Amino acid sequence: MEAKLIEQTLAQLRYGADELLLEAELIKKLAENRPLIVKAGFDPTAPDLHLGHTVLINKLKQFQDAGHQVQFLIGDFTAMIGDPTGKNVTRKPLSREAVLENAKTYQAQVFKILDPEKTLVKFNSTWMGAMSSAELIQLAAKHTVARMLERDDFHKRYKGGQPIAIHEFLYPLIQGYDSVVMQADVELGGTDQKFNLLMGRHLQEIYGQKPQVVLTMPILEGLDGVQKMSKSLNNYIGIADEPDDMFGKIMSISDELMWRYYQLLSFKPRHEIEAWQQACQEGANPRNYKVALGQEIVARFHGEQAGKKVLENFEARFQRGAIPDDIQELEIKVSAEGLPIANILKEAGLVASTSEAMRLIKQGAVKISGEKLDDPKLVIALNNHSVYQVGKLKFARIKLILDE
Repeated sequence: MEAKLIEQTLAQLRYGADELLLEAELIKKLAENRPLIVKAGFDPTAPDLHLGHTVLINKLKQFQDAGHQVQFLIGDFTAMIGDPTGKNVTRKPLSREAVLENAKTYQAQVFKILDPEKTLVKFNSTWMGAMSSAELIQLAAKHTVARMLERDDFHKRYKGGQPIAIHEFLYPLIQGYDSVVMQADVELGGTDQKFNLLMGRHLQEIYGQKPQVVLTMPILEGLDGVQKMSKSLNNYIGIADEPDDMFGKIMSISDELMWRYYQLLSFKPRHEIEAWQQACQEGANPRNYKVALGQEIVARFHGEQAGKKVLENFEARFQRGAIPDDIQELEIKVSAEGLPIANILKEAGLVASTSEAMRLIKQGAVKISGEKLDDPKLVIALNNHSVYQVGKLKFARIKLILDE
C-alpha cells in the first residue's frame, strides 16, 4: 500500500477513536498489502444491542470497507465468567442457556451494519470449551498476580479491601488468548477494555506471533449526555427500537451531544460533518442536522423508506399535537374515590415512580387528552377513559374501573 493511501486510511481510523496504540506497527502491517485480521469481541450479556455498542461495529465497518477481514467474536464462554470492567464488585455470570439465547440476536443485529458475506463470526467456546484444565492452568501461568492488579478496577478493589474472585483473573487471559487463536492483527475495544486488549499483545508475543495493534473507542454517552448509554440507566437507543421511537429519542438529545453522535455513529464524510458544525456556529438551525442524523440512523436499521417516513410522523405527532394510533390500552382498578394521577402514571408504566410523575407534572411534561396538567396531587375519578401522555414519546389510553 502506498504511503499516501496508508495515511488516508489512518486518518479515517483515527477519527472518533480514543487511542490508536502502536500506530507505527499498524503502518508496517498496512504496507504488507494483505487483508488484516481485525477482531472485536462482544459478550452476549443482554438480548439486544444499543447504539453505544455500534460505536465499535461502525469502526469495524471502516476496516471492512478498506478490504480487511473482520472477525466478530461472540464471547459465549467469557460471558459465563463475567468481566467486571468498570464495576467495583464481581459481576454475576450468566447461564449457558441465557448466553446462547442472547447470542442469537447479536448476529442478526450486527449484520445491519457489517456485510455478512465479508464477516467471520466466531464463538470463543469453540476453543475454550475444548481446553483441558491442565491447559487452562498453563495459560494462567503466563501472567502474574502483580500485573493483574495493575488493572484499574482490580487495583481499586484490592486497595479498598473488596473481594476479587480467582475466576475474574481468567477473563483478561481468555480474551487475550482469543487473539492468539484468531491470530488478530488489530483488536478494537472500548476505553475500559485497554488492559484486556494489551493482554492479547502480551500472549501473542509469548506464543510467537506478531502482536496485535490496539484501537480503543470512546464510551458513548446516553440521551442525558452525561452517563454512558445503558439500558439500566434508561438513557439508551436500542437497535431494535421502533423507527418512530428511535427518531424521537435522537431528536430529544442536546445540540452539543448531536455532534458527538455524528462523530461516533454517522457514516457521513468527516469533512461534511465538520462543515455542518461550522454552519451551526455561524447561525444555521441545528435541528435540520439533527433530523438528518435521525433519518440516517433509522434508515440503517429499518430501511430507507422508514428513514423518510419518521420525519412526517414526528411532525404530525409533536408539532401538530397528534396522538399516535398504535398506543397501548389498559384498565386500572381504583377505589370509588378515584386514584392520584402520580399513581396512575406509575401503574401504566409511563414513569418509574410516583415522585418522578409529580416532578414531570410540575415541569409541564404530562398531558391528559392533550391538556397539560399542573396539579401533581390531582385525583382522577372512575370511568375516565383518556389518553395520558408523558413527555414526547410515552402514551397510554387508560380506563379506570372500580376495584370490587
